[in-house]
Amino acid sequence: MLLAFSVAPAGGESDSVSAAVAAAVRVVRESGLPCETNSMFTNIEGEWDEVMAVVKRAVDVVAATAPRVSLVLKADIRPGHDGQIQAKVARIEEHLSQNPE
Repeated sequence: MLLAFSVAPAGGESDSVSAAVAAAVRVVRESGLPCETNSMFTNIEGEWDEVMAVVKRAVDVVAATAPRVSLVLKADIRPGHDGQIQAKVARIEEHLSQNPE
């Protein structure tokens, strides 16, 4: 499973969410699962149960600092395919490197 998710505090007094988001990203990185973070989402790859357990821990960390939490998930569930966090991007880059016809 390849999962993109975004978690952020909601309903707090501050407009900045970076500290809470950083705490959630720390949970993901400490999980040991393949992951990457960009400006909008954190991507994580693994088996269903292990990925969802990491997302729950990330949400719990954010919930500890805010009265409300926003969570967005998008998943690519493709049994038998590992390493897709890099492979999907590599396939796109391969197409981009070819001369257009």
